[in-house]
Amino acid sequence: MKKVCIVMGSDSDLKVMAKCISKLKDFDIPFDVRVISAHRTPAAAEALAKNAIADGFGVIIAAAGKAAHLGGVLAAYTTLPVIGVPMGTSVMGGMDSLLSIVQMPKGIPVATVAIDGAENAAILAAQILALSDADLAEKLMQFKQNMAEEVRQKDEKISKQYQ
Repeated sequence: MKKVCIVMGSDSDLKVMAKCISKLKDFDIPFDVRVISAHRTPAAAEALAKNAIADGFGVIIAAAGKAAHLGGVLAAYTTLPVIGVPMGTSVMGGMDSLLSIVQMPKGIPVATVAIDGAENAAILAAQILALSDADLAEKLMQFKQNMAEEVRQKDEKISKQYQ
């Protein structure tokens, strides 16, 4: 199975990205975690992206706040799918990060999840990898069935409570 590369612009992003790591573990998806700044270590970002395929990655998840250029810089140097996770910030609550990631120029797409949407980034990465992995596809199907069952049970409980 291909790996997922989780890249954070700062170690302060780890608190949010722990949800991504946990969900990848739930799906038994191998991953690496790195701290690389698009602005302070651009050569490292370029090298990571250029070598990602050779290093066995199938998806890159890039978490960044404020200017949030990390996902776009990585996407510029690879053909792998890049998923951007905008970090909530004290400035604009993370809307600045969201808009920076989602407004990529033509030809350099970065799939974008919600502000602090680390868990959804992991699920999206799993869905991408599952295109060529039947076992992972089955785990995703079970995951969705489990979510549906949780909602059904909550519905039953609430419905009985107010009848």
